[in-house]
Amino acid sequence: MFSEGEFDAIKKFMESGGSVFVMLSEGGEKSSKTNVNFLLEEFGIMINNDCVVRTHYYKYFLPKECLIVNGVVNRGICQFVNKNVEDASQAIQFLYPFGATLNVAKPAVAILSSGSAAYPQNRPVCAFCKTYSQGKLVALGSGHMFSDKYIDKEENELVRRIIFALLSSPDSIQLHQIDAEDPDILDYEMVPDMCMMSERVQTCLQETAEDTNFIHDYTQLFSDNFYSVHLKHVASILDAYKELNIKHEPLKLIPPQFQIPFPPLQVAVFPPSFRDLNPPCLELYDLEEAFSSERSRLAQLANKCLSSKKIDKTHEEEVTDLEYFIKESAKILDVENVNSGSAQSILHSITLQIAEFKKNP
Repeated sequence: MFSEGEFDAIKKFMESGGSVFVMLSEGGEKSSKTNVNFLLEEFGIMINNDCVVRTHYYKYFLPKECLIVNGVVNRGICQFVNKNVEDASQAIQFLYPFGATLNVAKPAVAILSSGSAAYPQNRPVCAFCKTYSQGKLVALGSGHMFSDKYIDKEENELVRRIIFALLSSPDSIQLHQIDAEDPDILDYEMVPDMCMMSERVQTCLQETAEDTNFIHDYTQLFSDNFYSVHLKHVASILDAYKELNIKHEPLKLIPPQFQIPFPPLQVAVFPPSFRDLNPPCLELYDLEEAFSSERSRLAQLANKCLSSKKIDKTHEEEVTDLEYFIKESAKILDVENVNSGSAQSILHSITLQIAEFKKNP
């Protein structure tokens, strides 16, 4: 808690051109047990007694460790960090742990906000004010942001450089005038206290036939004649069993009695499944040999005979290979008497055909 003399000393220090950096945490003045807002309100800044939390999980499990990705309010900050981004609000991504929001009015300028993924949404979290005597004041809602645990998280170090530049040499950062006059900040709206509102019952009477101006007790307007499920008649029902001399037994399951009998059961018989016959044994054909031309087949036969040629081959082996070549060639050329004759008879038959061909040109 600051005294009046301490506040006067701080004001004189700023009037002489000094710089003041104020940091709090969640809960604002109430949790920190301070009255620093008495000084900040003279410069258009007030730290609220609330907490910034992230509405959905991303990277950090604790909701109060709020990751803000679009919290830059003034485009001058984007020019200072020298980042070319389409959306100036996404120039800096910083972690805002256990912090509160601010209320900012002239002559102060909002620098950073809570962004769109936190609650309260798009509320100032850092503000800057420059007095006529060249004094500087920066207020930040989270003092944990620059602690040893969080200073290296995300771009918190870059935020620290921006704040120190505003305090030491504010002319190095040219704040955008339009963003300073009309920042993208939403109105401050707190979540209503549901418990307190439930104790304050308020009725809405529309199109009623009765005149309610003379009714002082609104509870008389409620009706208890609606159908309901309750147990207030259980005791009287149990007493009725004794008066009627009926044995009281718990309910049992009544076996069903079907009026229409089921059809008679029949044995499900399925025809046997026999094993299929094997496919027929077909002769294998070499398709390439069957559909190739005579010239290519003769060339394949010649290559086959030449490839099987040995270095030390006897005369009988050479004669056998030659006879084989002549017979296979005759089969390919469809010469008569191929199967019955020898190689000499095949050559004799071919010679006769050539002679007949020359006689009849």
